[in-house]
Amino acid sequence: MNILWLEQPLCQDVALVGGKAANLSRLAAAYRVPPGLCLTTVAYDQWLAAGKENGMDTWPSALRAELAQAYQELAQRCGLDLPVVAVRSSAIDEDSQDASFAGQYETYLNITGVDAVAASVSRCWESTRSPQVLEYRRQYGLPCDNIQIAVLVQQMVAADVAAVVFSANPVSGQRTEVVINASWGLGESIVGGTVTPDTYIVDKESLQISERQIADKQRMTVAQTEGTKEVDVPRFMRSQPTLDDEKAVEMARLALALEEEMGWPVDLECAYHGNDLYLLQCRPITTLT
Repeated sequence: MNILWLEQPLCQDVALVGGKAANLSRLAAAYRVPPGLCLTTVAYDQWLAAGKENGMDTWPSALRAELAQAYQELAQRCGLDLPVVAVRSSAIDEDSQDASFAGQYETYLNITGVDAVAASVSRCWESTRSPQVLEYRRQYGLPCDNIQIAVLVQQMVAADVAAVVFSANPVSGQRTEVVINASWGLGESIVGGTVTPDTYIVDKESLQISERQIADKQRMTVAQTEGTKEVDVPRFMRSQPTLDDEKAVEMARLALALEEEMGWPVDLECAYHGNDLYLLQCRPITTLT
């Protein structure tokens, strides 16, 4: 039970894989979710015990071999020798109704090869001890001892456009609107607040775009060797809309479908690669009253 695949029913167990992976596992069969695997809290406990025993961050040899085999299987599923992956933390109380932990734990993008994946997983596990995570937990009245965390490893989408979509307006609280924030490249620029994204507001009933604000998008996050970097957006693209009406409405439809599926207003991350829309994350909106 050290490693579970997203399509396995047991991967919907929050106690094993955390909120982020559990939500994606629930949706993987019906939506375009990149293939992936999750190192469970059982694997984390083994890694933690090995580190305490040796006085350092050490992978148990059997667990390391299991990860190597799983990465090889992921390569076969992706049809690639060395798939490029995103490595994301999935803590037990992350992406819950009360606390999203957005940006608190670590995420590593554009990672290739099992050695780099293992190193990134270790850094995700280590992030449970970071000052920002501990302070966030204190603010929400959550325990700071015995934090349980899993790690999600997924094929990375080379995003042309990324977006954060809300099935209700997180600012006004209006439940009849879908709000889309979209920008060029990977979604880290939006999540990290380094770009002012385009904003589209879509009426839920009519699926008509009621408002659009096309921003001057000066920065974007792109893949580079073993990681990402922020670069200037080419001048001719800065004031260009990231989404046409058809794609904005497709994102709105996705948000509505997920809201119905999950039973609560959703905050989702998605990305277009070409004309294919991928679902990357789905969690509750925690700012609604």
